[in-house]
Amino acid sequence: MNEILKNDERVKVAGIDIDGVLREKIMVKAKFLSMLYDGFGFSGTIFGWGEREASSLGSEFEGWSIVLPTYSYLVAKVDLGTFRRIPWEENLPFFLVKFFTKEGQPVSVCPRHILGRIIHEYHSMGFEPLCGVKYEWYNYKETPYTLREKNFKTEPLTSDLFNLALDDFQGKRAYFNELFQMLQKFDCPLESLCSEVGPGLYQGALHYGSALTMGDRAQLFKVAVKQIGLRQGIMASFMAKPHMSIPGCSARLHFSLKDIRSGKNIFSRRNEVGIREPPRDGLEDMSQVMSWFVAGLLRGLPSILAILAPYVNSYKRLGENEWSPMMVSWGHENRNSAIRIISSQADAESTRLEVRVSGADMNPHLALAALLACGIWGIRNKLAIPVPPSSGVIAGDSRAERFPKSLLEATQKMLEPGSVAREVLGDEFIDHYGSTRLHEWKLWERAITDWETKRYFEMV
Repeated sequence: MNEILKNDERVKVAGIDIDGVLREKIMVKAKFLSMLYDGFGFSGTIFGWGEREASSLGSEFEGWSIVLPTYSYLVAKVDLGTFRRIPWEENLPFFLVKFFTKEGQPVSVCPRHILGRIIHEYHSMGFEPLCGVKYEWYNYKETPYTLREKNFKTEPLTSDLFNLALDDFQGKRAYFNELFQMLQKFDCPLESLCSEVGPGLYQGALHYGSALTMGDRAQLFKVAVKQIGLRQGIMASFMAKPHMSIPGCSARLHFSLKDIRSGKNIFSRRNEVGIREPPRDGLEDMSQVMSWFVAGLLRGLPSILAILAPYVNSYKRLGENEWSPMMVSWGHENRNSAIRIISSQADAESTRLEVRVSGADMNPHLALAALLACGIWGIRNKLAIPVPPSSGVIAGDSRAERFPKSLLEATQKMLEPGSVAREVLGDEFIDHYGSTRLHEWKLWERAITDWETKRYFEMV
């Protein structure tokens, strides 16, 4: 490490909180090296504050007891495998951390620990989960200052609904070139970038990788895009539904499983070992393990929706005719279903599935952990897929369970005794996370919205 940092004076480290916000420290190199293996103190308040709270959420926050109400320190330990340099900060060295108690135990609500624990369960079965993320986000001709001066009345980067249009890149090449170049240097490589159906709306696909690597990249990608954009006078937003009349921002999550010994795709029926029942009901290209995985997702999605859609605004994106399903559904190459099966006889190794429910506002570590936890639950219990495949524009069976319609409803579903979320992620985390979502809902209930003012100010 001394050799790697020989020309550096400072190092930046960061941990990830419940909301997926990076909590950072910059320290001199000598300090960093002195605590490299034993860790260093980090305020436990990061798991008891909301995104914008300047003080403790207080006694009304039921989950606060888990994160040291005396403002004691957690122990942050550097993950050396996350080393990269920040190209827009003069190549400043950067590392992610994991959080531990003073007794050396993993903090149960640390997102990187949670995902790591689920991955370990897959490894114990001989599986390596592989993941991919496609983000949608809006871009504006704004800065944090103009945004507030204009009371969030934004000017989009483009003026029309350009979908997959090369013309939309004209005049913005410096921004897009810098995205590709700097994200590559920051070890968050883009595979592709395109315009989507919305003024200033773009979609970027991250390079496929192992689950923890993808969780880290997906989290750092959002930070990087925002910082790179500001250099070009552009403000990026991953808010799920920033505008009422045009599509919102999704995060499409892709999954497959690799056999650790053979390296083959376990989801491919062609690689399946042994004999199983004849394929039926759309399962022609799916292995038995994949069908169990899909069944676990379908049965668990309503219970973990508050993780995939973590804010009040998230539920304004979910709705019919917006390519954002509102019920438990799946289908082969059906982009209107909650789970899209992607398979080809010509390329069996590419067999995978896409979860189309989550928004760009998700915490990627928690979203990947929750979905993988449901998947392995389905595999272990050899669950049957609960609904037939869908093929219609409005995907889903009339008998299928609908997703919760609000953050409150989703959180209540998650907190139910015996919920799938509790079974796959544990009571301690679910109780804490649920408390943070209920607090978010309470803040919303107290808010006076523009809609209320415009509708009632003069009339009543």
